[in-house]
Amino acid sequence: MQKVTLTGFADEISPDLEVQLAVLKSEGISHIEFRGVNGVNVLKLTDAELNEVKRRLDEEGFRISSVGSPLGKYGIRDDFAEELERANRACEIANRFGSPYIRVFSYFIPEGDEHAVHRAEVVSRMRQLVAVAERHQVTLLLENESAVYGDTDDRCLDILSACGSPRLRLAFDPGNFVMNRVKPVSEALPKLKEYMDYVHIKDASAERRIFVPAGAGDGELPSFIRHLKNTGYSGFLSIEPHLHKYLPEQDDPGRFVQAAQALKRLLEAEGIDWN
Repeated sequence: MQKVTLTGFADEISPDLEVQLAVLKSEGISHIEFRGVNGVNVLKLTDAELNEVKRRLDEEGFRISSVGSPLGKYGIRDDFAEELERANRACEIANRFGSPYIRVFSYFIPEGDEHAVHRAEVVSRMRQLVAVAERHQVTLLLENESAVYGDTDDRCLDILSACGSPRLRLAFDPGNFVMNRVKPVSEALPKLKEYMDYVHIKDASAERRIFVPAGAGDGELPSFIRHLKNTGYSGFLSIEPHLHKYLPEQDDPGRFVQAAQALKRLLEAEGIDWN
């Protein structure tokens, strides 16, 4: 039977690493997309703090699927020298934890500006990030995200094709496409499927403009999961709930569990196993 690997943004469960691990264990998940602990972003953790996190992960049998870095989540006019320092740090952390991937973005565009005005600078910066990743033998995952250059399918394709490196791939996020008025399966997937190495499981309601559990929105998640089955996808599915507006009375661990169980139902419906 086809099998995928579940992972997730554990800091959406709790800032406390022990709570994160307990909830993930309860859901049978043994990978983490490492964005932060104790309210501190992964790139700002000290070596001593990282060593302690790794010790606990090793003890409990967890692995890092991707470093959920904030690379590229800065203004396109912000100082880039600092970004290159962050990129090197992210790669060092990925190598330390044995993570094959680092999640990145494609720079905030000033409000009111045409995206095309900043294209050359975006591509230049992305190519330099890729060069850092190539030196460290880590693969960057471009996430389609609101308000950055790569917020739509066409602009994601533009970045990926312009960089033309196997060290820059796509983290496909259906919910974020919905929020940017792109139909994930019928519009984005045909253009981007050859670049897709990783998936963020988010769904969203186009009308309500909120994120919802997988299958409850306009992200075409049932069709998307069917596509994964038909193409033999066996990579990571990363749970990123963002359900605070959809489930305001629920606590964070409960929101994560509901998001995980919604995904599992979709996988079961298509006969896809997971670990």
